[in-house]
Amino acid sequence: MHFIPEELDDYVVVHSEDEPELLQELNRETNQKILQPRMLSGHYQGRILSMISKLVNPKYILEIGTYTGYSAICLAEGMQPNGQLHTIDINEELYDFQRKYFDKSGYGQYIIQHVGNALDIIPTLDKTFDLVFIDADKENYARYFEAVIDKLNSGGIILSDNVLWSGKVLETKFKKEDTSTPALIEYNKLLKKDKRVETVVLPIRDGLTISRKL
Repeated sequence: MHFIPEELDDYVVVHSEDEPELLQELNRETNQKILQPRMLSGHYQGRILSMISKLVNPKYILEIGTYTGYSAICLAEGMQPNGQLHTIDINEELYDFQRKYFDKSGYGQYIIQHVGNALDIIPTLDKTFDLVFIDADKENYARYFEAVIDKLNSGGIILSDNVLWSGKVLETKFKKEDTSTPALIEYNKLLKKDKRVETVVLPIRDGLTISRKL
């Protein structure tokens, strides 16, 4: 979904940082071999994630929803030397694919993969984080937020992806099988009301929220 005219969106992409060659390769292979390649962050959003991470300069990063590892590599670009990025995904079949690109990126030794239910894994992590990226099943966004907020350092950032859900968050009636849209509507309300964070929604791609812990 384009929130500005497509020609202007193309101009924005062309005048932003180029996609690194390794991520171009990862992008291509994801589209060739992996189901649902639309889940990939992609060039423009990836450069935004990289820039935010560089501005935050986190020591410890938590990612919920690894997919093929594109966003993790982007976030790792801003990580402090000898920091760690913990990334969680429920799909064990993607583990080796992710690891191949993590090791190629030069950040491999600093990226720790976890396979399983994030709500079970997060409480076991003995770190407090400076930057969290939530990009997994939308129905659990609010639960992920509650699971990570006490593990987020003061001044730390939570990034939440897909919060505009192709504009469906404006709808008031949902198909019975659509559990994602009402969950995201409630999540957006939660971030607005929760006094532990200050939040700004950015109309970038499918919507990206930045929440800063007070």
